[in-house]
Order: sequence, then structure tokens, then C-alpha cells
Amino acid sequence: MDQPVLNAHNKQEYEPAHTAEHILNATMVKIFGCPRSRNAHVEKKKSKCDYILDAEPTAEQVKAVEEKVNEVISKHLDVTIEFMSHDQAADIVDLSKLPEDASETLRIVRIGDYDACACIGAHVGNTSEVGTFKIISHSYENGILRLRWKVIQ
Repeated sequence: MDQPVLNAHNKQEYEPAHTAEHILNATMVKIFGCPRSRNAHVEKKKSKCDYILDAEPTAEQVKAVEEKVNEVISKHLDVTIEFMSHDQAADIVDLSKLPEDASETLRIVRIGDYDACACIGAHVGNTSEVGTFKIISHSYENGILRLRWKVIQ
């Protein structure tokens, strides 16, 4: 099969943290019913993600997010990639954040059966390569929860 033509990617991710971001996003959606991160800055030393929430989560809820992300990581799930059209992907993932000029063929990254997301970035091959996920701090202001986090190898 020919390699599909995708949008150019101008960023080099730190694969363990980028994969952890996908797991964090899926966990936030599952626990709070919110959309995936509104803004994200993912780096090797530390990262942050912003989520739109109706109310400030308790410290216990934030701890539960960290625990759930680490539980998923510990399952040693394969991270797989498949290519599909927008129409096919629309049944699987939220396409609302795609750029207007997104290629017709999308690259869907799956983390076991826990998460699926359209993404052109780099990821580990298995969650066993991520390390430990740690929330460093969190803040809530004007309906936005900001989580600051890192992965520890």
C-alpha cells in the first residue's frame, strides 16, 4: 500500500510524554465528560494541558486522574496507527480540532481500546515505554482547569 499524503508536521515530540497526553485526554473525557485539551504544551521536562470544566475538581478527583492514567500505562497497551478518510474517522474520533486544510486521509493513533485520536505526531509503540505519569500542580480559573504534569522514566 502506498503511504498516504498527510499534512506536514513541524514538531518533534518527546514520544513518552506525547503518548501520556493522549491517555490524559481520554481520561479527562471519561471522568469529567469534557472535551479533549483546549491547549497543550508537551515537553520532556514538564507539560501542561488546559480543560474546559463547569466546576473546579477536588484534590481527590485530580489524584484519581493521575491514578487512572498510570493504571492505563501499566496495562502495556500497544499504540497503533491506521489511516482512514474523514468520513470513516468521524465515527471514531472528534474531528472538531482539525485544521481546515487537513489532508483527506487522517492518521488515527490508538492506545489499545482506551483512546483513539487523529494525530500526526510521534508516539511510543507500547504504554510500557511511557514511564510514570505525575501531576505536578493544577489550577482552576474562569472554567479552565490547567494541569501541569511530567513523565518520569
